[in-house]
Amino acid sequence: MVISSASAASILVLIYLSKSSWAFTNPSRNARFIKSHLAYSASDLLYEDQQKAKARRADEEQRLLGTNIKPLLAKKIKQVPVKRGSGFGAGKRDTRTPSQRLAVQQAKIMSKDGVMRIDNVLDGETCDRMRVHVLRQQELADVETAKNAALSEDYYGVENRRKNRCDLLLSLVSGEEDEDDITLDVLRNVLGEEGTLRPIYEELVSNDGEFYEFAAVITNPGSDRQQIHPDLPHRNEAPLYVIFLALQDITEAMGPTTFLLGTHTKKERSKFDDSQMKDEQLANAKSRLALLKKGDAVLFDARILHCGNANEEEGGSTRAMFNFSFRNPKESGSLGYCGSMRPGYVGKISLGDVGAALEQHKNGLLSPFSKLGDGLSC
Repeated sequence: MVISSASAASILVLIYLSKSSWAFTNPSRNARFIKSHLAYSASDLLYEDQQKAKARRADEEQRLLGTNIKPLLAKKIKQVPVKRGSGFGAGKRDTRTPSQRLAVQQAKIMSKDGVMRIDNVLDGETCDRMRVHVLRQQELADVETAKNAALSEDYYGVENRRKNRCDLLLSLVSGEEDEDDITLDVLRNVLGEEGTLRPIYEELVSNDGEFYEFAAVITNPGSDRQQIHPDLPHRNEAPLYVIFLALQDITEAMGPTTFLLGTHTKKERSKFDDSQMKDEQLANAKSRLALLKKGDAVLFDARILHCGNANEEEGGSTRAMFNFSFRNPKESGSLGYCGSMRPGYVGKISLGDVGAALEQHKNGLLSPFSKLGDGLSC
């Protein structure tokens, strides 16, 4: 016999009441208890049922993808000869830096595949410091949300009930517990004037691109495999370009992200949204596994189909990924997706603003983001 979530909740409450002396001496309190606990228990059990259904579908999708999943590798990009601009009819001289010319080639890969691996984005020592910082911030967030559950979305966003998996929303300013300005060091290395990712983001979203996400994706052993998904409803232009930067080497047992190459297009999204075509699409997909080394990153178009894999109980370990994104100004209006950003930062910072703040820090300003505070809503 199959018992529904609501029925199971009712049975649990009745068993508890049958063993409670006050259940028969205080009818009004009894009624309040039943009403509140039935609602809570049914909601909790329904959530558990939903998670189990998602896990079953995720396992089926893994079967459909089969054994042809290959590692996601960094593309070898040929250097384009520089136009010198000398002589009659030679045209304008190319004044772009090598990094800017590389960014143009990288943007072409993004347009074709929807994802690319970029190696050596951040040095190992800085990754180690950032990882310690992120895990310490997670501990502090757990303490604060235990005291006040209403803060959960401020620290973990809207998806704050997942088992052994979280998006930890980060602060742009250092707290009293921070021994150094590791966040600023990381931002300077990746988005500063000489930052490893600054040219590609300037090429993709320009300095007007909104700073849309600033977080860490953390999974622990026991986290389930996700269902394959895009991050948001389909748009004609790429609405968000997202970075996952590995703060430690990532093994297969730690649940790396799987990406389905070329599935960021309208044609592929139509297949995914069609129940009659979806399974065939997955079975024929060009799947790539992001087995990154410490300091390597994946840049992806938020429309692409992807999923995080299970962090195994045996052989897995904590996987921490620095995560941020910038919005494409060509796509206006609601994206239908609440990014992983503390509420106090939403809609207030652009790529150009980040660059300007980092330049101020370079020139001696200790806390260039201080006017924005910690980003919490209260």
